[in-house]
Amino acid sequence: MSFPYLKECEAVMDYIHFQTAIETRSYSLMTDNFDQFEDIEEEQLPVDKNKLHDWTHFAGLYAAEHVAATEFVIGATFVALGAKTMDIMLGLLIGNVLAVLSWTFITSPIAVDTRLSLYTYLNKIAGDSMTKLYNWANVIIFSVISAAMITVSATAVRFAFDIPAQLNWYPTNAWFILIVFAVGIVVVTIALYGFNAVSEFSSICAPWLFVMFTSGAMVLLPALSLDVLDKTLPAGWDDFITLGNQSIWTGIDSNGEPGIGLVEVIGFAWAANTITHFGLIDMALLRFAKKKSYGLATSTGMMFGHYVAWIAAGIMGAGAAVILGKSIVELDPGDVAYYALGWSGFVIVIVAGWTTAITNLYRAGLAAQAIFYTHSRKKTTIVVGLVTIVIACFPFVFSQILPLLTYAGLLVAPVGAIVFAEHQIFPRIGYTRYWLSYRQLAFSTPAVAAWGLGLVFGFGLNALNVMSFFYLFIPTWIFTILIYTILAARYGAKQKYPEAEEKEKLRNENIAIFQEEKSKLEFPHKSDKSIFSSVLNGIGIKALLITLVLASIVLFGSDNETIYLENREVFYRYAFICTVTYFVLAYWALLRGKQKKSTLK
Repeated sequence: MSFPYLKECEAVMDYIHFQTAIETRSYSLMTDNFDQFEDIEEEQLPVDKNKLHDWTHFAGLYAAEHVAATEFVIGATFVALGAKTMDIMLGLLIGNVLAVLSWTFITSPIAVDTRLSLYTYLNKIAGDSMTKLYNWANVIIFSVISAAMITVSATAVRFAFDIPAQLNWYPTNAWFILIVFAVGIVVVTIALYGFNAVSEFSSICAPWLFVMFTSGAMVLLPALSLDVLDKTLPAGWDDFITLGNQSIWTGIDSNGEPGIGLVEVIGFAWAANTITHFGLIDMALLRFAKKKSYGLATSTGMMFGHYVAWIAAGIMGAGAAVILGKSIVELDPGDVAYYALGWSGFVIVIVAGWTTAITNLYRAGLAAQAIFYTHSRKKTTIVVGLVTIVIACFPFVFSQILPLLTYAGLLVAPVGAIVFAEHQIFPRIGYTRYWLSYRQLAFSTPAVAAWGLGLVFGFGLNALNVMSFFYLFIPTWIFTILIYTILAARYGAKQKYPEAEEKEKLRNENIAIFQEEKSKLEFPHKSDKSIFSSVLNGIGIKALLITLVLASIVLFGSDNETIYLENREVFYRYAFICTVTYFVLAYWALLRGKQKKSTLK
């Protein structure tokens, strides 16, 4: 071997050793930077960009959550409150459009900017003390909402087993308690697996729920028409309005007094989800969105759920009341669903209850995990879930769901205002975002004071009866923004913290690199495009279409009462077969997709 060649080899080896040393040192530094993230729960870090979802996930998630068991309760409530038919048709449309815009322009931008849940983000701007207090409030709120939905699901099962209706605030039947526990365990189990499991379950249920709510209204509308118009089908829009005004939305409440008007209906539809849009709770879901515009995907829930389903539930409730000879306020969801959909009615009440309960239990678990941050979200979800199941045994929770939703919205709206002010307004007026964490303070006097004063302001307006309760969240939200901005300026928000801001920027960059490195160890998700899975999905969709066709035959193909009753029985029988077919095939296709992903790994 020649001397020059030896020198060349030595130079190459020296270069390799040099590069190895650099890479080793870089890896060591990277490891040092990343060690701080290894022990942090994934839920407390910004969402990895590799785990973002497209708009279809959110369309399915919101459709399933808001085409839910509460719709049976709320649909009947508009009847009891004495709304008029035209007020329902127009008011629900306007109110739900306003709700969609609230998610799109208030919640979604902050969620996508930060990629954090509200519970984690609030800690950065309000400190541990307020965050824990607020998270405790959310654990209670969402646990009770979830419990109410579990109770609603249990009403269907108790109806199937001829267990007496639970009309007291406490349970009066041991079998009912067992049913609640059985239903609740399913909810807790699905919620344990996190956002993907919630999304997958919702994506299966959403199309079927919409079909069944629509079909139920079509099946029972002839019963109402026979009772009011003495014919099975309204001749046109005027006939439908007459039918609605006389038998469903009569304009007279359950006490015989004039009911709510258009303004109240709009306000109710807008305020029904104040806790999630103005209150920013749905940052927990929308932080997974690829784009801010995906807030518009909430329209599936609002238009199908809080518009079509509320109207359909009113028709179903009024129709079931006519068949049973009772007032709609005397019926529970199990009664209504059975006479609208037969055995499929049991399934819809159970599934509709699950979809809402699972999403809210997931939120409650996140809030609890933010409090007990040394424990995993699964552990906190199990504990919260067990408490939720116990609460669900008490039937009063679902009968009081509407006051709960409205008061909960007013309770959290000021907190949403504080976050909105910090994130959206402060940078625009020259204030420093995250000033509290930069000062390393654990308690935010401005945030706590603004929340407290906001509650006094909002509930004070309510006590003085200054305006409709449904709109109180708007002035309360604005008032809290002003108070927080003024107080924060005095406590340090107007100051600049360049070193702390640079550290925050570096930390976020390190988190992104850390997540990118971890994602390299994961296999990308591959959708299942096999012919067999396509066939499964295709047959499932056809089962839904057959259900709609059968419902259409009941509505449009029943010339008289005898034919109507015959068509209704046919619908009951074959709609249940289609329901079983759809869920079996949809779940089979989902499992095939999971197995394919597992095989790729």
